[in-house]
Amino acid sequence: MTEQEIKIGVYVCDCGTNIAGVVNVPEVVEFAKGLRGVAVAREYKYMCSSPGQDMIKKDVRELGLNRIVVASCSPHLHEATFRTAVEEAGGNPFLSHMVNIREQASWVTSDKHEATEKAKALVAAGVARIVHHTPLERRKVPVRDEILIIGGGIAGIQAALTASDAGKQVYLVEKEPSIGGHMAKFDKTFPTLDCSACILTPKMTTVKNRHNIKLLSYSDVTKVDGYVGNFKVTVRRRPRYVDEEKCVGCYECIENCVYKEARFPSEFDLGLGKRKPIYIPFPQAIPQVATIDPNTCIEFKTHNCKKTCVAACGDRNAIDFDQKEQIVELDVGTIIVATGHKIFDASKMSNYGYGKYPEVYNALEMERMFSPSGPTGGEVVNRNGRKPKAVGIIHCVGSRDENYNTYCSKVCCMYSLKMAHLVKERTGADVYNFYIDIRTPGKSYEEFYQRLLGEGVNFIRGKVAEVTEVAESTEEGEKLVIVAEDTLLGTIRRIPVDMVILSVGLEPQPDKEDVRRLLNMACSSEGFFMEKHPKLAPVATITEGIYIAGTCQGPKDIPESVAQGEAAAAGAISLTSKGFLTLEPNLAYIEEELCSGCQVCIALCPYTAIALDKEKKVAVINDVLCKGCGVCVAACPSGAARQKLFEYDQIMAEISGVLTI
Repeated sequence: MTEQEIKIGVYVCDCGTNIAGVVNVPEVVEFAKGLRGVAVAREYKYMCSSPGQDMIKKDVRELGLNRIVVASCSPHLHEATFRTAVEEAGGNPFLSHMVNIREQASWVTSDKHEATEKAKALVAAGVARIVHHTPLERRKVPVRDEILIIGGGIAGIQAALTASDAGKQVYLVEKEPSIGGHMAKFDKTFPTLDCSACILTPKMTTVKNRHNIKLLSYSDVTKVDGYVGNFKVTVRRRPRYVDEEKCVGCYECIENCVYKEARFPSEFDLGLGKRKPIYIPFPQAIPQVATIDPNTCIEFKTHNCKKTCVAACGDRNAIDFDQKEQIVELDVGTIIVATGHKIFDASKMSNYGYGKYPEVYNALEMERMFSPSGPTGGEVVNRNGRKPKAVGIIHCVGSRDENYNTYCSKVCCMYSLKMAHLVKERTGADVYNFYIDIRTPGKSYEEFYQRLLGEGVNFIRGKVAEVTEVAESTEEGEKLVIVAEDTLLGTIRRIPVDMVILSVGLEPQPDKEDVRRLLNMACSSEGFFMEKHPKLAPVATITEGIYIAGTCQGPKDIPESVAQGEAAAAGAISLTSKGFLTLEPNLAYIEEELCSGCQVCIALCPYTAIALDKEKKVAVINDVLCKGCGVCVAACPSGAARQKLFEYDQIMAEISGVLTI
C-alpha cells in the first residue's frame, strides 16, 4: 500500500478526568490532524465505551480508514477491545495501535504543559509506527478434550466433578492411597459444625462411580511435555502390592495379617493411631483398596511371612507381592493443579514444647482425636488417657510471625473457635484462647464467634511467650503452664493447663519447586503457586492451559477451595470445549539464513518455546508455546530472531515519531 492510500484515524480519550484532568486533549487532537497520513482525529470522553467504539466503526466504514490509533490507557486493558471494534467494522484488527497517554503521561506528572507535550509525542510515534503495520491473521490449532487434575483434596474433587458434569474425560491423580486430602481428616467444619465426612464422602463416592473420571491414586506426575491443548503427561503409579481391579475392600486381609494388633504409626492419624503393614487409611477411603507398606511387611523384610493375608483373600487373588510400578502416559488438553498445603511444623517453635511435652498437640492431631473414626474414638484425652480439665489453644503458630511466616493463614481463628467448642462440649474443661486478633470475615463466622463468647470460653489477647512444664511440688501440680501477655489487662499471665493445642498455619507443599518447574508456573514470595492476575485471573497461571485451585494457591477455607475448584474447571472446560485454540499472530519467528545455531535464545525463553533443529542447526519456535514476550529477539546476537508487530522498521519509525516533538 502506497503512502497516498494510507488513511489513519486518531482517537484521543479523556478517560473522564484521568487523562483530560492533566492533558489538554483538544490540543493533542489538533496536533494529530496535522500528522502525515491522518484522515481524521477525534476526542471522546470514554473511547472504550460502546459509543466510543461505534465512532471508530462508523469512520472505518464511511471514511475508508485503514489504520487506527487510539490514545488512551494501557494496551493491557483495552487493546483487545479496539482490535475487536476494527474487526467488526471490516478492517484487520492488527492495523490498529494503542498509545498510552494515561500511565505514561497524565499519571506521571501534574505539569499540564509537559503532559500535553508528551501525549503529542506519543501520538506522533503511534502514527509513524502504524504506517508500517501489515495485515496479520490469527491461526487456530486443535485442542484435546481431556482434563488432568493433580491433587485429590476437596478442590481437586470438586474440579473433577464439575468437569465430568460437562462431559469431559477427567484424569484425577492423587499421591496418597486415597483421595480426600486434609478435609478427610476433619471431624466437624466451621461455622455450621457439619460432619466433614458426611459432606465429603458423597463427593468421593461420586468420583469413584463416574464413568468419565479415571482415578489414579498412589501416583505421581513425573513429566509434562507439550503445550496448551496438547499436553503429554507421564504418571508413575507406585505399587500397592494389591490389585485395584480385584480388591473389594472387605478388610479380610487386614484382619488376618500375621500382626494381630496394629503396631505401626498411622500416617492418616498423624502417628496418634496405629496400623498394620497392610491397611486402608480410613473407613471412607476411595478407592476402598488395601495398601501394603513394604517397610513394615515381614514378607518384604525377610521373605519368610506366613502370608495369612493371601490366604484370607482367597480366590480373588488381589494381593501381588511382585507388583511393580507402572508408567502411564496421558494426552490432555488442560491441567488443573490442586496439590493443597502442609501444616506448619510446630517443633520449629521450641518455646511451645511441641515434640517435647506429650500433652502439646497441633491442630490436625486434634482433628483426628475429635473424629469418631480416629485413634481415640472421638474422646478428647491426653496420652495418659485422662480427660483434660483445662485446655489452652494458642493461635497464629507459624503465621503472622516475622521469624516464620508473615502472612495470615486465614482459617486458624475459625478452626480454633471450633476446637474450643468441641473441647468444651466433650470434656467440660476450661478453655483458654490466646489470640493476636480474632479474624472472622466469612459468612456466619462472626455469629459463630459470638456463640463461643456465650459458651464461657476464655479469650486472652496477647502473644504466648512459652509453654513450660511445672514441677510436681508446686501448687499447680502436674500441669503445663502457658506464659502469655494479656494486652487488655496489661499484665503477664501464667495459666496452668492439662493440654495445649497449637493452631498451626498453612504452608506450601514441600515439593512446590518440583511441581513449579514441571509445569512452568511461578510462585509467590510465600511459596504458593502464583495466579496470572490476583483479581482478574485468580485461577489461571502464566502458562496457558494450566489452572490452580485450593490451598496450593494460598491459604483458604473449604467453601473458597470448592469455589476455586469449580472456577478452575470452568476455565478448563471453556478452553477445551471449542476444540481449537486461537493463536495471536504477534509472535516471534526465526530468519533461518541469519541464525547461527548459537542456542542463546533457547536457554532464555521463559516458555520453553524454542528448540534446535539438529539437521538445519537453526532455532525453531513453537507458535503455540510462544507468548510474544520478545526475550529471544532482544538476546539474539545475529538478529535472526524477529517478532511480528515489533519489526525493526516499526520500532525505528516509532522512535522517529517521538523525536519529532
